[in-house]
Amino acid sequence: MSDEESPVPEGILTSATARLDREEISLADNEEIVRTLAELTPVYENDRSYFVLGNYDREPIRRLNLVTDRLNRREDAYAFRMVDIRGEWDNSIQKFCLIADLVTYLVGVAEKDPSDFLVEQGLLVGTTEFFSKSHVLKREYDDETHPFGWMQDGVFDLFEKEGRLYRWRTDEELLEAAESLP
Repeated sequence: MSDEESPVPEGILTSATARLDREEISLADNEEIVRTLAELTPVYENDRSYFVLGNYDREPIRRLNLVTDRLNRREDAYAFRMVDIRGEWDNSIQKFCLIADLVTYLVGVAEKDPSDFLVEQGLLVGTTEFFSKSHVLKREYDDETHPFGWMQDGVFDLFEKEGRLYRWRTDEELLEAAESLP
């Protein structure tokens, strides 16, 4: 591949350009975005890709890692988290949307405490394209009926109606839920 050739497929660059044209970004930010896209080469090289979302605190990220690892064991699949994408480009809404456009599936791991991925959940149900490829692994709590609150319960109801809500309590059940994903 010559220096002028991009490792990113032309269709992806076109999609990214169209989305980012709506935002004003600097040349440096644009260059960082192109580097980020090039880093996602495994997304284009595998039949399925999973963008795993959730909380990055100590215990929740351990469980995100379990899900990511389990999905990466599948043949011709690539799973990753937002923090796996290096670079100086922060974890912004633009970065999330750009990556979400590229992947086959978005997988949310929902836990009550500490805070959850509320912004991403709103984005998952806010567009038909993101919603249609999203699945949520929701943690159940024995001691509470509605641990997430009415807004998040509404989001979970939407996923449940579509058959894309998976409930879990233990790490073993979480791994079983991950195995149930397409």
